[in-house]
Amino acid sequence: MQRLTISLDDNIAVAIDTFMAKQGYSNRSEAIRDLVRDALVRMEGANQSTHRCVAAVSYVYDYDGRDLAMRLDRAQHEHHDLTISSMRTRLDHRHCMEVTLLRGHTDAVRRLAAATMSERGVHFGQVNLVPIRDGGEGHRHDEDGHHHEHSTPAL
Repeated sequence: MQRLTISLDDNIAVAIDTFMAKQGYSNRSEAIRDLVRDALVRMEGANQSTHRCVAAVSYVYDYDGRDLAMRLDRAQHEHHDLTISSMRTRLDHRHCMEVTLLRGHTDAVRRLAAATMSERGVHFGQVNLVPIRDGGEGHRHDEDGHHHEHSTPAL
């Protein structure tokens, strides 16, 4: 680990201290490290479209709206190669919140997320995209001798 010394204006220092208090950080180094890591991941995810990623797409929608739930479900089935899992919870008599986990080529994941959030009746949507590196370490499981590799987060 490297030690860096930086100078910040008073307003930024106060904002970092406020962030630390709200998020429960015990020191500035941990808070700043997480803020920088988050910015770098977002920048890498925004600038590089050839990489693979995992993403959590969360959205609130009107369950009764023009077969919207069925259209959203159909889109996940049509993109079964990208869709890992989905969880839905009812917020009230008309509205649901759904979180869908996606994994695949960054461009394809972004297109599916955008199509989902732009559906008529989806009131709010957000994507948390994390770039991943392919070709992680391979290993065998003792019980069956099965060999496979894992993808790992880019940072």
